[in-house]
Amino acid sequence: DEIPTVVGIFSAFGLVFSVSLFAWICCQRKSSKSNKTPPYKFVHVLKGVDIYPENLNSKKKFGADDKSESKNKSSMPKNSLHLDLEKRDLNGNFPKATPKIQSSSDLENLSPKHFAERKKDSVSPDSLKSITSLSSEDKQDKLGTLFFSLEYNFEKKAFVVNIKEARGLPAMDEQSMTSDPYIKMTILPEKKHKVKTRVLRKTLDPAFDETFTFYGIPYSQIQDLTLHFMILSFDRFSRDDVIGEVLIPLAGIELSEGRLLMDREIIKRNVRKSSGRGELLISLCYQSTTNTLTVVVLKARHLPKSDVSGLSDPYVKVNLYHAKKRISKKKTHVKKCTPNAVFNELFVFDIPCEGLDDISIEFLVLDSDRGSRNEVIGRLTLGCSAEGTGGEHWKEICEYPRRQIAKWHMLCDG
Repeated sequence: DEIPTVVGIFSAFGLVFSVSLFAWICCQRKSSKSNKTPPYKFVHVLKGVDIYPENLNSKKKFGADDKSESKNKSSMPKNSLHLDLEKRDLNGNFPKATPKIQSSSDLENLSPKHFAERKKDSVSPDSLKSITSLSSEDKQDKLGTLFFSLEYNFEKKAFVVNIKEARGLPAMDEQSMTSDPYIKMTILPEKKHKVKTRVLRKTLDPAFDETFTFYGIPYSQIQDLTLHFMILSFDRFSRDDVIGEVLIPLAGIELSEGRLLMDREIIKRNVRKSSGRGELLISLCYQSTTNTLTVVVLKARHLPKSDVSGLSDPYVKVNLYHAKKRISKKKTHVKKCTPNAVFNELFVFDIPCEGLDDISIEFLVLDSDRGSRNEVIGRLTLGCSAEGTGGEHWKEICEYPRRQIAKWHMLCDG
């Protein structure tokens, strides 16, 4: 009888010891977890701070020393051009802050008259000679005025462009009689450095006030550059409408004395045909009985060099428009590393109306690039209102239905 009693006592003590040990371990784990820094603390610290790595200065890097900053600056290539995103917020947008000017007056309070006065004081006589005068037809069809400023920072070797505003734009939306404007800017002749402003809704006098800074441009090269501003109106359901353009050759413009305020009249976009864009062979056939249009993209030749390797990867995008609204789109396969591509691809489009009076078709030859946005090599438009071979080809297929007619066409600048 004594042995079972002793065994029961030892079992009870063992059970109590196991439970107490388990409870002690749980308490230790809980205390260790409470001492750890919560994972969201870093997010709270960064709240309200620009998180772009190239914009974090010594105060925003939370303990980064000056040596690390000097290493980062030295690692930046001198000849590379990249945007200054220092003034963007967490969403990547530019805040509406007034830039500093050497004079006492601000850009925000300047009227177009002030822009004109400052332009007369700042622009050299040579630059005034380079300003192209508008023809009588362009003056009758006013497209508005673009206000901007140019500056060169000698300390940072940076070229600074501030797109201030545009005034008097035409209404591209016939229903609301307004526009949704934005601006694309390109530095010519390379066409590699492109920026654009945000879209401002329902306004004909957009105030952008956005600054773009390009590093690594020597001051001696500024005279060889040209600024190209393209003013567009955003369209959610079709291609964006082109309002006009402004071309600014920087030859003769002196930027050594500080910021230069300028304004230019927006002119109609000049679609320049160039033999350097290449040619496209297209075959069309209109079936009046089935009310369909058969399009065959046959060949492309003499396409320009787009890549660093000297060869492009072309493909063709076909857009069908009815009353200036895109109703269908197709595209060919990509042809690798060739300036003379053979596609031989057929597309059949259903025409929503009788006849081809309100129908037009657009061909975009693009260079396929996985690393960035595909660049437009050339453009071709066929329709009743098209000029040159595009209009002739369209007239022939209307006069001779059910007949496949092929023609070579010169590509226009994209």
